[in-house]
Amino acid sequence: MEPEIETYSFPAALELLKLGRRISRKGWNGQSQYCELATNISYKNAKGEIVNAEHLDSGSAAIAFVGTRGVQVGWVASQSDMLSEDWIVLPEESEQCELNL
Repeated sequence: MEPEIETYSFPAALELLKLGRRISRKGWNGQSQYCELATNISYKNAKGEIVNAEHLDSGSAAIAFVGTRGVQVGWVASQSDMLSEDWIVLPEESEQCELNL
């Protein structure tokens, strides 16, 4: 019998994400899909210049969705994601090793 995993609302999971935890939904189809906080974001513009992204409200941070096709920085939650109560917090790397996940 598998241990029961605690689930959260999106607002609660979002607060945990801001604290550095990786979050996912039990209802997502793809395994190994999760969101994490991306910081110190920069990009190369058309002139080849490196620009450090800085915003007055969010600083240099965004939600990164790590999925089966790669990483999407600036992920936006759907209505379903925001209203769902099946958000989970993934174990930290050290916890994964201990649990053999």
